[in-house]
Amino acid sequence: GAGLLGTLSLPGSAAAADYRALVVVFLAGGNDGHNTLVPTDGAYLDYQRARPDLALAKASLVDLPGSSAGHSFGLHASLAPLSGLYQQQRLAFMANVGPLVVPATAQQVKDHAVELPPFLMSHSDQQQYTQGWMGDTDASGWAGRGLETLPASLKNALAAVTFDTNRTLVLGQNSRVAFLTPDGGRYWGNADLAHPEGFWSQSLNRMAQWQFSNEYEAEYARTFGGSITESTLFTQAFLKATPPQATFEDNELGRRLRTLATVLPVLKNSGYKRQVFFVNWGSFDTHVNQRGSGESTQDTQLMQLAKALTAFDTANQAAGLNRDVTTLVMSEFGRTLRPASGGGSDHAWGNHWMAMGGAVSGGQVLGQFPSLVLGGVDDSDPNRGGRFVPTTSADQVGASVMQWLGLPSASVPDVFPNLKNFSQKSLALLSA
Repeated sequence: GAGLLGTLSLPGSAAAADYRALVVVFLAGGNDGHNTLVPTDGAYLDYQRARPDLALAKASLVDLPGSSAGHSFGLHASLAPLSGLYQQQRLAFMANVGPLVVPATAQQVKDHAVELPPFLMSHSDQQQYTQGWMGDTDASGWAGRGLETLPASLKNALAAVTFDTNRTLVLGQNSRVAFLTPDGGRYWGNADLAHPEGFWSQSLNRMAQWQFSNEYEAEYARTFGGSITESTLFTQAFLKATPPQATFEDNELGRRLRTLATVLPVLKNSGYKRQVFFVNWGSFDTHVNQRGSGESTQDTQLMQLAKALTAFDTANQAAGLNRDVTTLVMSEFGRTLRPASGGGSDHAWGNHWMAMGGAVSGGQVLGQFPSLVLGGVDDSDPNRGGRFVPTTSADQVGASVMQWLGLPSASVPDVFPNLKNFSQKSLALLSA
């Protein structure tokens, strides 16, 4: 018989209407938020004074309409494609977001009067911590825990998905993380999972069903079998897919978001309910040479980001996924307001994130924008470097998007334990 591969199929399309997917684009390395979203009112002078050789010229900024969080704002010129989404209220910014254990002021941090997240300003630790890592005994992330806590009616296979070995955000406490490649993982050596009846696919299938008494071998076989199952489901979805109706550039982020834009409509129409996709991308650790046209400058990477996000939104709307897909753009920390010596910036804390999609309450900057004064009221750095204490917790943003996916509010403290210390558990970021 065809065995496992032959009998696998996507769920039925009976109730395909109720579908929601969260796509998290994680800007690895710590994107400089100060050169992403810039105040254009009087606060621009503070910004320019604080980073004279790194500040964006005011005339170069792409103005955002209206005022929000007490300021008028402009975007880095590389992000120009996103200004239209902001005007259409499909894009929102969240000001000064970062990991917090308890609400904190800069003075409390300088006085060592509040508990702080561990290992602040360490890339590896903060990447995991902003994604919900709870310490070595529990490596799971907030999206993985949240998916496990959803009501049974919203659960499905392929719930937590990543594109590479980065998976903290989507790792649950006792569920699998699926791996997605641009072809859906169709080819395993000589085996073509689109043809489960083939000799090599049959051989893979038999290996996946081997039984072992040794627990390590048994776990390997289980993991191997699960990976083949997931690759088969993705392969079937890609066989049904049509090319997305948008133009994606041929770079890593463009290819990944094109892959998602290709497969998401099929997953919705196949009866999947809730999914989180984790896209780890970029090299934003710009200590030197942050500006300019080089491949690894912030200027170049933000341009790739804006084009990929805009194409992704266009494709989702064309595919009828207007309100079904929300994209959250986050990073492990921001950069110092004060420039570093080599034309870049150093590790800091609070940062500006963004969210995109038809369900986003867009056209606004949510939260509290910091005072861009070195050594000012929001600067926790005793050396006046401009390291701002977050005024919105990363967990408040996470709770907002997970509740949109269907996480019951009663379960929020289990998924985000630090939120017990916050009176406000979420932001008015998304509309049902």
